Amino acid sequence: MPPRPEPREARVVRLVLGDQLVHDHPWWRRKETDILYVLMEVRQETDYAHHHIQKVLGFFGAMRRFAEHLRTAGHRVLYLRLDDPRNQQDITLNLRWVLDACRAATFGYMLPDEHRLDQQLKRFATECGAAVEVADTHHFLTHRNELADLFKGKKQYLMERFYRVMRERTGLLMQGGAPLGGKWNFDHANRQRPPKAHVPPPPLLFDHDLRELDALVKQAGVRTLGTADAAHFPWPLDRADSLALLQYFCEHLLHRFGTYQDAMSPHHWAMYHARLSFSLNVKLLSPLEVCEAAVQAHLADPQRIDLAQVEGFVRQIIGWREYMRGVYWAQMPGFAQRNFLGHERPLPVWYWTGRTRMACLREAITGSLANAYAHHIQRLMVTGNFALLAGVHPDEVDAWYLGIYIDAIEWVEITNTRGMSQFADGGIVGTKPYVSSGSYLNKMGHSCAGCHYDVNDRTGPKACPFNALYWHFLARNRERLLSDEARPGMLVRLAMPYRTWDRMPAATRQALLDKGDDLLAHLEAL
Repeated sequence: MPPRPEPREARVVRLVLGDQLVHDHPWWRRKETDILYVLMEVRQETDYAHHHIQKVLGFFGAMRRFAEHLRTAGHRVLYLRLDDPRNQQDITLNLRWVLDACRAATFGYMLPDEHRLDQQLKRFATECGAAVEVADTHHFLTHRNELADLFKGKKQYLMERFYRVMRERTGLLMQGGAPLGGKWNFDHANRQRPPKAHVPPPPLLFDHDLRELDALVKQAGVRTLGTADAAHFPWPLDRADSLALLQYFCEHLLHRFGTYQDAMSPHHWAMYHARLSFSLNVKLLSPLEVCEAAVQAHLADPQRIDLAQVEGFVRQIIGWREYMRGVYWAQMPGFAQRNFLGHERPLPVWYWTGRTRMACLREAITGSLANAYAHHIQRLMVTGNFALLAGVHPDEVDAWYLGIYIDAIEWVEITNTRGMSQFADGGIVGTKPYVSSGSYLNKMGHSCAGCHYDVNDRTGPKACPFNALYWHFLARNRERLLSDEARPGMLVRLAMPYRTWDRMPAATRQALLDKGDDLLAHLEAL
């Protein structure tokens, strides 16, 4: 591709980041020849984490399409490819020479969603020598500090209260000021395991040829993980793709989304999940339009798509997603250093390869390496659960989650990982540590039947590692979990497992602790 003639002289230079592909932003309403929009592929962003190759291709592929969309709409665009000789591989270094080359009087940017970029652009704005305009992305339904304001003076942030505020504000699933169906939450109906022979509809996959981009990334020496069929890239790259994925979800998957949203299958990696998170997180779709589409599908066919299905989906978008963003901005940058349980172990090497004899972990990890995706229960109760039971340092868990998933951007990754998954925040996000023995995994999936380990054994040579590690975790962390530093009410939430532990014969408890010690000493061999 020959280099474009930009940059010519421009009064205003505006930066568009790779997760700011907002189709209806107010910036686009005016087409002015003295405004230049800048998008860039830089090593700063490919190298700050060990990313999945599909994540790199997805972001760059979507950015390239969005740049062409802006050009077609009549805007001036400078798109710096990874191999552009002018590219300094750093956002602010590039901005510096672009502003100089254009003789721009004004620099504009949209508020970044990541703290590191927010700080970087704030610093640049103070020293760039131009007037600065800062715009919102107009994507989220809340402002950055809204959750902090709502819970000012509180130690805990109750997601359920936040969710109800969001329902009332948006009017989604509301009727006369009350929740539709008389209840706010139908989660109790959304925890079923499908029959073993159950076959969900196949996921909608796209067929984009990104071989040229893939070759460019490899030639540049970008370090990635996982695999990609670049000739048939399956993820949405523009708004049309994203809308098609949303429509497919509403027509073919939503009717059983809630029922099976916690279920796992070794043969069906997507199940009934929408897989809209990448499109949402790069802002090709808005959260409100996604929820409205699901609600309309329910209202059009309430017998097929019942209220429990759509409520569970809406709660994930306007409840959990917006809530996690609020936690991020309320707690950063300190949140990234939290390690409430004092965990220090390294992440087992097989998290990067999938070569483990534990079937549930092997399937979740190899599936993630192949698809750059796993649904929330695989992330929380398989890979996250094991890392928490094993006492892995949350920095290492963060790095893995941030890299391996196509939808992973720090504002949503770190709050889910360090908060809900690893309980490193001491209970700001989660009401309790999300840990389980093998019985839960067996209840929600079909992996245990083909596993090297026996899910019904706790201390034998082939006992499921989750079993002893579960009790070992509770025993070694009892003082911390029940301390005044932990979330209020923790004693109530953990009363049953600790009561069960205390009632075990001393010999049984010791056998579980000994087995746990042995497992922790040989994590790499599992």
